[in-house]
Amino acid sequence: MTGPTFYTLLADGARVGLRVTPNADANRIEGARIRADGACLLAVRVCAPPDKGAANTAVIALLAKALSLPKSALTLASGQTSRTKVILVRGEPGPLFSALESLAAR
Repeated sequence: MTGPTFYTLLADGARVGLRVTPNADANRIEGARIRADGACLLAVRVCAPPDKGAANTAVIALLAKALSLPKSALTLASGQTSRTKVILVRGEPGPLFSALESLAAR
C-alpha cells in the first residue's frame, strides 16, 4: 500500500487503527479508508450493538480470524466507547505485514 497506512509495525506485532460501524447487517472488513483529516483507518462493520463491549468483542474476533491469529493476540488499546479504535496485534511482523496489506485492498 502506498501513502498512509492504517497500521504501524512494531518489533512484536502491529498497532492497527480502525473505524468501526456497529449494528451492521453483516460482519465484514471493508478495507482501508482515508479520513478527511488524512488519517488512514481500516473500515470494519460488525452486527453486534455498541452495548457492554459487545461490538469490541466482535471486532476482535473478526480481525483475529482475518489475520489467522488467536483472539488472545489482539488487545483493544484505545477507543473502548468510540467508533475509532486502536488494536494492538501480537505476532511476527513479516507475516503480519502481508496479512494487513491484504486487508487494505478489500
